[in-house]
Amino acid sequence: MLDPLVRAWRDPRGRVGALVLAAIAAAAALGPLVLPDPLAQPCVLTCRNLPPSLAHPFGTDDLSRDILARVASGGRISLAVAILAVSLSVTLGAAVGLVAGYWGGAVDAALMRLVDAALAIPRLFLLLLVLAVWEQAPVVALIVLIGATGWFGTGRLVRGEVLRLREESYVRAAEALGGNRRRIIFRHLLPNTAGPLLVAATLGVGDVILLEAGLSFLGLGVQPPTPSWGGMILDAKSVLGAAPWAGIFPGLAIVVTVLSANLFGDALRDAVDPRGA
Repeated sequence: MLDPLVRAWRDPRGRVGALVLAAIAAAAALGPLVLPDPLAQPCVLTCRNLPPSLAHPFGTDDLSRDILARVASGGRISLAVAILAVSLSVTLGAAVGLVAGYWGGAVDAALMRLVDAALAIPRLFLLLLVLAVWEQAPVVALIVLIGATGWFGTGRLVRGEVLRLREESYVRAAEALGGNRRRIIFRHLLPNTAGPLLVAATLGVGDVILLEAGLSFLGLGVQPPTPSWGGMILDAKSVLGAAPWAGIFPGLAIVVTVLSANLFGDALRDAVDPRGA
């Protein structure tokens, strides 16, 4: 499990991606200790739309709120949504893929037809439909919705790996020695699918951050006054001419975070399967 991570770290792309992600996570975690309250509006009349300065490195927005504090706070929301939603989707995908790949037969056919039907419906369309009906969905519900609609590709990936692994000699030997299915799945199959699962999870983090930012920009994701990167860009839309920094900095945060996650994911993918490099 650790060997692909070590090889990914040795790759310059993986090292840069991991270091930038670590810096963003540290800033999001430590921001509340050193930055102003992201919801504070100290002086709406005289401190609104201030340009970047020593007092406010990222400037202030239309309500005089410190943009750096809001970007850091939005990072906590975006990273938490991404990590939790991806964890849920990977868990569901791994469970379905393991059952379908190992049991085979009618179970495999039924589960894969379910996955095919789900993949036929665009994920974004489904989320927009649910969130448009469910006004002001809480963050927990957003995480569940994103996670529950993102496991289909992972399920197919794990199923393919299990179909290959179950023909290996050590799995056949375990079956011949009377090993039960639970032991074979958790002792032999699941650990050997951990590499592809880790790659899918890493690459999925960037996708979920973009998805959450897009939903928040449309007013269907994280609801104000809770700061989120997509919501900050939405708030800045009306003042981009007078205060472009209000939209530039949260946009840069999205770009840098997604790019770093993809760099690390690409390096990890090459480490798990060097033949695909």
